[in-house]
Amino acid sequence: MIELIIGTYGVACWLVFKKFKLLPVTTYTVCTAILGGIVLFMGIMILLSMCHPVSHDGRFYTAVTQIVPQVRGTVIEVPVTPNQPLKEGDELFRIDPLPYELEVDRLEAVLEGMNTQVSQLSERLAAAEAARRSAEADLLVTESEYDRQARISLKQSQDKIKQIQSQLKFAQTNLDRNRELLPTRAISERDFEASETQVATLTAELDQAISGEQAAKEKIASGGNRLQAAREALTGAQAAEREARLALEAESDGMNPEVRQALAQLELKRWELAETVIRAPSDGYVTYVGLRPGQMATPLPLTSPMVFVPKESPGFIATFPQNVIPLIEPGLEAELAFKSYPGRIFKAKVKQVLPIIPEGQFVASGQLQSVTSGQAPGHIPVEFEYGEDVAELNMPVGSQASVAIYTHHFHAMSLVRRIILRIKSWENYVFFLSNFNVGH
Repeated sequence: MIELIIGTYGVACWLVFKKFKLLPVTTYTVCTAILGGIVLFMGIMILLSMCHPVSHDGRFYTAVTQIVPQVRGTVIEVPVTPNQPLKEGDELFRIDPLPYELEVDRLEAVLEGMNTQVSQLSERLAAAEAARRSAEADLLVTESEYDRQARISLKQSQDKIKQIQSQLKFAQTNLDRNRELLPTRAISERDFEASETQVATLTAELDQAISGEQAAKEKIASGGNRLQAAREALTGAQAAEREARLALEAESDGMNPEVRQALAQLELKRWELAETVIRAPSDGYVTYVGLRPGQMATPLPLTSPMVFVPKESPGFIATFPQNVIPLIEPGLEAELAFKSYPGRIFKAKVKQVLPIIPEGQFVASGQLQSVTSGQAPGHIPVEFEYGEDVAELNMPVGSQASVAIYTHHFHAMSLVRRIILRIKSWENYVFFLSNFNVGH
């Protein structure tokens, strides 16, 4: 395009000075024409570079997945074909599962032995529960018989107390009356002493009846020998049941450390056995297959044995100088010119200016960081949205394109940028011209 601008300006000067002789050819006019051409050329280039920038390193990018096995072993099968579509879960390669199968069998046998012990403890618990139920039944029978006899005795004692209290009250009233009549000689000394004797006798009988009632209550509370023996038998049966239950729970519910350890080891080995078949993490394709049957696959290889490309739309990114970034904003119109499709221009829009570049990162390395020098290029990546016409093109990820962005400043100059971009696209027809970006 530099040649086009210079040639066009040269033709204009030729027409002015030679063809139509509108100006005389003098030192002043020639120097003025040359300086004017330089100023015009520099002005056009600056306006184009700032207001309608272009980048020639636009490319498709996509994230790839490094396929690394989770277990170590010898590769026995690699059924995948590079660059062929795959579904999520399709088999990529297989590791010899024999060592993991043997370990799973061993741990299952260990747990089987522990399960036999659990069965024995279950039978022991069932026997303890039966003994406890039998003891409870015996206690109920014993309590029924003993309780009936003891309560009859208590009822008799309480009835006797009420009877004696009634007699004692009458005798006490009679004694009090006789004590008042004795000084008047209305009763004899012998009758008075008889009433006192009666009160004392009834008082003694009341004390004896109260003692009988207390004894009956204590007997009900404490129980007899047979009842006590039934209670002790029930207590022993309950203790045996608790012991059997705790032993069973320790074995079957994971409270036993040995059982927990064996279960954890078994689950780990089952997981490792499942991981001997490495599958596609999503829809996509494998673009690099470095594995062959007989090779050793490890979880920490020096290089990835397989590269998986997920099925997703690749992003399109181009880098621009930092001095044009303030004028770039999401939604601006852009045009793409791919080397793979010379002579064609595709529409796009600015999606975002990426917020970080490699020169701005600090990586934790355990060493002091060196600061990037101010003279470093530090080009800023800009991501673009493209349409279905671009998505349907037969281009591999990484294909290069020239990208022009049209800002809202000096919009009339965008016509020049569009012409330049189309000339660049036409140059892609000639392979040796497409490798030079001078002036574009």
